[in-house]
Amino acid sequence: MIAAQAALETKMLLRNGEQLLLTGVIPTLLLVLFSSVDIVDTGAGEAVDFLTPGILALAVMSTAFTGQAIATGFERRYGVLKRLASSPLPRWGLMTAKTVSVLVTEVLQIVLLTVIAFALGWSPHGNPAAVVLLLLLGTAAFSGLGLLMAGTLKAEATLAAANLVFLLLLVGGGVIVALDKFPSGAQDVLGLLPISALTDGLRDVLQHGAGMPWGDLGILAVWAMVGLAAAGRWFRWE
Repeated sequence: MIAAQAALETKMLLRNGEQLLLTGVIPTLLLVLFSSVDIVDTGAGEAVDFLTPGILALAVMSTAFTGQAIATGFERRYGVLKRLASSPLPRWGLMTAKTVSVLVTEVLQIVLLTVIAFALGWSPHGNPAAVVLLLLLGTAAFSGLGLLMAGTLKAEATLAAANLVFLLLLVGGGVIVALDKFPSGAQDVLGLLPISALTDGLRDVLQHGAGMPWGDLGILAVWAMVGLAAAGRWFRWE
C-alpha cells in the first residue's frame, strides 16, 4: 500500500507544472546563469564549483519543504488527507509514502543538476558518503518543517509563507551569496539555518574535499528532530 501511494504521490508531483518549475527549472536556471555570467563573487576557482553545492541544497529545500508544504496544505484543505486517513493505509504509511515520493523526486533533480554541472566544468571532490548523509538529513529537516507548516496553517497561508521562506533562504542561506559577505552578527544567525548548514556542508565536501562535516550534520539533525517531532505533535488532518 505504501509503495502504491508513493508511486501515486510521485506521479502527481511530476504532473504538476508549478511544482516542476520550482523543483527543477528554477535551480537549473540559477546554476546555468550564475555559472556562465559573472554576476556574484564566488571566490577563487571556477564559479560552478562554488555554486553547484548550493544549488543541490536549494533543490532539496524546494522539494522537501516548499513543494511538499504547498501540496500537502491544499490536500488538507480539500479533504484529501481526511479521506486517506480513513482508508486502510495508516497515517504513518501515508507520511512514509510522501517521504519516498520526495526522495524519488530529489534523486531525479540531483541527477539532472549533476549532469548540467559536469557540462559546465564542475570538478567535485570529497567523500560521497558524506554527501549522501547531508542530503538525507537535509531532506528530513526540510520535510519536518514543510509538514509542520502544511498541518498548522491554512492552504493559502502555506502557499504564501512557503514561497516567501524559499526566497528568503535562497538569498540569505549561502546558496549563491557566500555567508561571509554578510555582517558578522548576521553570519552567526544565518549559519544556524538548515539551508546554510546543508549548503556549507556540501560545499566543504564537494568543493574543498573536506571530511565528514560533523558541525553541519549536527545542525541538520537538530532541525530534523525538532521539525518532525513538532509536525507529529501539531499536524491537523482536517
